[in-house]
Amino acid sequence: MAEASIHLEDFEQVKQLFGSFDEHVNLIQQGLGVSVVNRDCEIKIYGEEPGLGRAVRTFQGLQRLLEKKEPVDAQTVRYVMGLSQSDDAMTQVEQLSGFSVICLTSTGKPVKPKTMGQKKYVEAIRDNTVVFGVGPAGTGKTYLAVAMAVRAFKEGRVQRIILTRPAVEAGESLGFLPGDLQTKVDPYLRPLYDALFEMFGEETYARLAERGVIEVAPLAYMRGRTLNESFIILDEAQNTTPEQMKMFLTRLGAESQAVVTGDITQIDLPSSKRSGLVEVIRILKNVENIQIQRFSEKDVLRSKIVQDIIRAYEKYYQEGKKS
Repeated sequence: MAEASIHLEDFEQVKQLFGSFDEHVNLIQQGLGVSVVNRDCEIKIYGEEPGLGRAVRTFQGLQRLLEKKEPVDAQTVRYVMGLSQSDDAMTQVEQLSGFSVICLTSTGKPVKPKTMGQKKYVEAIRDNTVVFGVGPAGTGKTYLAVAMAVRAFKEGRVQRIILTRPAVEAGESLGFLPGDLQTKVDPYLRPLYDALFEMFGEETYARLAERGVIEVAPLAYMRGRTLNESFIILDEAQNTTPEQMKMFLTRLGAESQAVVTGDITQIDLPSSKRSGLVEVIRILKNVENIQIQRFSEKDVLRSKIVQDIIRAYEKYYQEGKKS
């Protein structure tokens, strides 16, 4: 069995790297098949290659993040472990630590990209008029789009934030739900409300919504409108029809930009209908000022089980195509 050592600056760094109840080091040991021991601020790692080399790169990367005053949590540990497969892991970690804050939430928490895919997505939104964020759940597509919208609003680049979703029935009928139309569609829009509440706080959100500065509405409400000086987010776009997608994109007015998010593996449309998102990324892939950013399971920032589920589904569909 081979051995490697990493020297840490002080006990505080050891504490942050190991995590509460050794949560972080346990993830590394289980994920890479190594044993880790701390001896007076010197980490001893025992194991065989390639796990040993990956563990060393993981600890070095996490140490670098701490030196840059970046927080280290279980999600970060998993992500850096993923980067450790590459020989240029430290280069990627350096880029990871250099991400700038997009905005602050109502409680003062900084919002910033946490993966390379998220960084490219934020840069795409910054530099283009229309961006398509396509990928699995848990990659931060909607949350980061809302953060960029809030930033654009606070900087005075847009006068309104408009968030919309298609109210598509996923195995249930809206008609059988109690209440009026708004009550029936609100559950579909809840993730958008939640993101806005976190960014603005409920009181500020309510005040801005009353003034018409923020609008959260079903996609059908967009028909016939021209949206000027607005930041518009279309969420769950895989559930639009081609006609709805064209309708949405042609609402863009002067000084406006749009972000379209969706997961083409979770289409809830009837089998007889095509997804507008699947079609539009083929149609617009070469149009200037439009960028398509794809996420993978590496960008998933929920629990590891979500990554494993996504990977299993991808494998299943790939094997299905071959058979």
